[in-house]
Amino acid sequence: MSDFYSFRVKSIDGVSDMLAPLRGSVALVVNVASQCGYTPQYAGLERLYRELKGQRFTVIGFPCNQFGQQEPGAEADIMRFCTINYNVTFPLSAKTEVNGPNRHPLYAWLTAPENGFAGDLQWNFEKFLIDRSGKLIGRYPSGTKPEDNGLLQEIATAL
Repeated sequence: MSDFYSFRVKSIDGVSDMLAPLRGSVALVVNVASQCGYTPQYAGLERLYRELKGQRFTVIGFPCNQFGQQEPGAEADIMRFCTINYNVTFPLSAKTEVNGPNRHPLYAWLTAPENGFAGDLQWNFEKFLIDRSGKLIGRYPSGTKPEDNGLLQEIATAL
């Protein structure tokens, strides 16, 4: 696959290709978990999404249970948690493996050396910034908050 939007990703509610309708958007891709010290970032991600979605910006959450078993629930549990606790309205995928032998092909692409941001993910809430053409343009560690000035400047440049 040559760009982010070419990958088929199942949504948390069962839609088989959640990325195709988002083609042409700037996207912030985040591996998320409900029981992590970084989980409060959901609030900032949702604020960012609501602020910028009118400019063809989206946040896409990829629930993952590979770090400390911090996303143990089924998709319905995850959606309920996100809605009740953070009023999340941005798109979420089905549970996804981001590292290892069962890594989703999208995450293999995101972490491939040829895309400039190689290496396994280290923890929940790592972020990848995708431009409108589907090119990977940035990677940010878990501790980078959605309100971080450097991240916001990169998003503004991409918009």
